[in-house]
Order: sequence, then structure tokens, then C-alpha cells
Amino acid sequence: MTNSMSKIMTDLVEGMNNHFDVLETTIVMKNQVAFDVSNEDVISSLVYLKGIGWRQLSILTCVDWIKEDEFQLVYILMNWDLGLRVQIRTRIPRKDPSFLTITNVYPGAKYYEREVHEFFGVVFEGNEEALKQLFLENWDDLPPLRKDFDSRAYSDRKYSKKVYNKDFDKKAGEEV
Repeated sequence: MTNSMSKIMTDLVEGMNNHFDVLETTIVMKNQVAFDVSNEDVISSLVYLKGIGWRQLSILTCVDWIKEDEFQLVYILMNWDLGLRVQIRTRIPRKDPSFLTITNVYPGAKYYEREVHEFFGVVFEGNEEALKQLFLENWDDLPPLRKDFDSRAYSDRKYSKKVYNKDFDKKAGEEV
């Protein structure tokens, strides 16, 4: 990491720590830092970061920490001028998971929130669009990216088993 990049990262970490109760800071790679913050600090930290150059929400994703009975929401922001990414991470309970929408800060988040809702079941309060199905037409089970979703049981329940007949002859020397 160059001295100027190191200074920018140091200033960013100091700024976040001065403005918010950062629970943990992790340097993910030379051009990416992650801040674990409380649920109460997510939106204000996103507003702060947008104001100092992190104008693009690159993605919102979710991690299922099933043993801890929590989901982790991960917001990844990009500052194109600096070539740096920032993660803002927070945890929410798996049971009846909900969180406030960030569409008033990053309007494009409506699509990411919709995806996280569909695949993990997180409800984003204030984003009615997120409740509409996007990918999983007529889905009637747990969201499929939750670790307690049993894909084998779902397939066995939804689809009849087929017996496939071999429709080729074995080659010379091949066992079938």
C-alpha cells in the first residue's frame, strides 16, 4: 500500500471511529476496509460515507450465521476517485429478520433489498418493492440461501422422481 493510500485509509478509519461506535474494523484487502457497526449506526454511517465520496452502493448482500442465530447485512460502497471500497456490516436476528431500507440514501438499494428479501427472508421496512418476488416464482418454502433450507427435501417434495433408462450402448472395454 502506498503512503498516500495508507494515509487515506488511516483518515477513513479515524473519521469512522470519531463519528460512530465502530465495533470492529477489518482491512479486507489493500483497497477495502470493513466496519462492523450497530444497527443504529448503519444509515448514518452510509450517509456520512456518501458525503465524503462513497457515492456508489456496489452491492448489498447477506451472510447467514446459523450457529449465532443471526444474519449479517453487508453494504459494499465504492469510491471511484480513490479506487477504494468500504463495507458497512451489521447483524440482525434470524428470527423474524427486518431492517430499515436505505433507499433514501442509495435509491438503487431497492433491487438489492428485494434480492436479500427473496433469498434470505429479510424484510426491509420502507421498501414495499422488496416484498415482490423477483426470481422465485410461486416459491413456498424457506428462502433458498438460508443455511437451514434443505434443497434435497424441497426437490423430493416438489418434483417426481424419474427413472432414467440408459439409451446408449457401452463402448468396447467399458463397464456399465
